[in-house]
Amino acid sequence: MSDLATLEAPATTAPVRTDWSREEIAALFDLPFTELVFRAAQVHRERHAADEVQLCTLLSIKTGGCPEDCGYCSQSVKAESGVPASKLMEVQAVLQSAAQARDAGSKRFCMGAAWRNPKDRDMDAIVEMVKGVREMGMETCMTLGMLTPEQTARLAEAGLDYYNHNIDTSPERYGDVITTRSFQDRLDTLSRVREAGINVCSGGIVGMGETRSDRVGFVHALATLEQHPESVPVNALVPVKGTVLGDMLADTPLAKIDDIEFVRTVAVARITMPLSMVRLSAGRESMSEATQALCFLAGANSIFTGDKLLTAPNAGDDSDAAMFARLGLKPMEGEEPMRAAKAQVGGCKGGCAA
Repeated sequence: MSDLATLEAPATTAPVRTDWSREEIAALFDLPFTELVFRAAQVHRERHAADEVQLCTLLSIKTGGCPEDCGYCSQSVKAESGVPASKLMEVQAVLQSAAQARDAGSKRFCMGAAWRNPKDRDMDAIVEMVKGVREMGMETCMTLGMLTPEQTARLAEAGLDYYNHNIDTSPERYGDVITTRSFQDRLDTLSRVREAGINVCSGGIVGMGETRSDRVGFVHALATLEQHPESVPVNALVPVKGTVLGDMLADTPLAKIDDIEFVRTVAVARITMPLSMVRLSAGRESMSEATQALCFLAGANSIFTGDKLLTAPNAGDDSDAAMFARLGLKPMEGEEPMRAAKAQVGGCKGGCAA
């Protein structure tokens, strides 16, 4: 590790744009790779400490039996993946897992339930989970599917810091991946969460057989929201046998995204959404350290750590600690969850410089 205490992010007054055109985003993707990564690294250092990565832990608090037909998901009732359905975990069991994650260095604890939307009868337990994790000093995140206004208000009152609801892919590709809810349903949930004062976590999955144009559309949909998501997870598809996309990739392996294109996606997300935490999410267990290092250079500054992500395998705490030591990275300390949201208020929708 360098003798420098930290590689501090310099102050910048550059405005945050929400008026990106698809042509501009496509032009970023088309840049020579080294030039794109260089530009993304510059943007990253203007807004974030260059040697810090946020550690997050994800726990499935209700697994399997989801009525949605998401083509990538092993927890869908439409999938023949062998993932059994389970009931919502007991509050105390969730809090024990959160305590273990905190002791391992995680600053954010994310809880996911395989639901189309939560039942009102489950909200009391959900609220207790949020309150209990917050009392441990960790940031809280939930992903529960679509929400009613009343459910959103209860989560906000409980102090939920982030709500995750991924848009998954481009608006044009969306219907090929999911048919049980629309792209607009996703946007409506994000809007409801934002209006309630909860930070937004929204990203998607690449490597689902989409084109680069779809990746452009995916980034464009997030980068032109009235306020960018505070967290943008970028997942590489983990193909699971028995799911539509898992079986498709088994038959057409060339549809899998290559490492350079994945890094390009991370870099473009960083440039277009400079204040967001860009998270390397699913798929890291199959990435080399060199690929992950390129992602960190291109502006990724958050990861899921631990051995499991919902039902998919993950790299593991020990592996991540060793990688951080080799790369000279360190875990990010806790921060005020609303920092990014407050900093972006007043950003412009049109006519701003890049």
